[in-house]
Amino acid sequence: MSQTVDRALSILPLLAEGPADLGQVADRLGVHKSTALRLLRTLHEHGLVYRQSDQRYRLGARLFALAQEAMENLDIREIAHPHLVRLNEQTGHTVHLAVYEENEVLYIDKVESRYPVRMYSRIGKPVAITVAAVAKLLLADLPEPERRTLADKLEYPMYTARSTPDAAAFLRELEKVREQGWASDLGGHEESINCVAAPVRGADGRVVAAMSVSAPNVVVTADELLTLLPQVRRTADAVSGEYSGRTPVKST
Repeated sequence: MSQTVDRALSILPLLAEGPADLGQVADRLGVHKSTALRLLRTLHEHGLVYRQSDQRYRLGARLFALAQEAMENLDIREIAHPHLVRLNEQTGHTVHLAVYEENEVLYIDKVESRYPVRMYSRIGKPVAITVAAVAKLLLADLPEPERRTLADKLEYPMYTARSTPDAAAFLRELEKVREQGWASDLGGHEESINCVAAPVRGADGRVVAAMSVSAPNVVVTADELLTLLPQVRRTADAVSGEYSGRTPVKST
């Protein structure tokens, strides 16, 4: 039974490459055509493959519907939370998870710092979109025309002398973040708060969330916080692996 299931499942990656006829499927599996036909018929009955008029088989619509349903039911917060807790335990600093929704970047999870001096933030509250590290990561992943349109619509309050001053500077920063794969906010929103962030990616490689570690400079300096970047990136990669269904990467 396990061999039959294994063979049936092996057909799906083959058809993902493009339509194939019975002979091609049998050859790839190393089985007789009659065996391949039984497997294809079973997959066809469940809507996982479809037989075209030219007698070749392709992936069925049911497979795409199942994949879409599975993605919609994934809760990135639920998946990420244990990793955020672990990172908080390792560093002692505030850890956030944020997503981009309806032209806003929102915190959807937070694990507080163990230190008495900490940054103020609240789950569900929009971040300062032009300076926050998590916002830079999420917006940097947008298609370029969408990035430019959004940048032109935003206002650029000068929270501190290090805040992003205008759309041109913002777009340059997003391009830098896009290339390096991480982001920082070193006193751009509050002079005393620094932050480093890394992206959480879905199965298609797109950024679905961003996680960050933040700390006041009275606890750690900006340079000291930046040394935690590899740890933050490993944690984000672990969350990405679990969210996308790839082999999980340990975040320890």
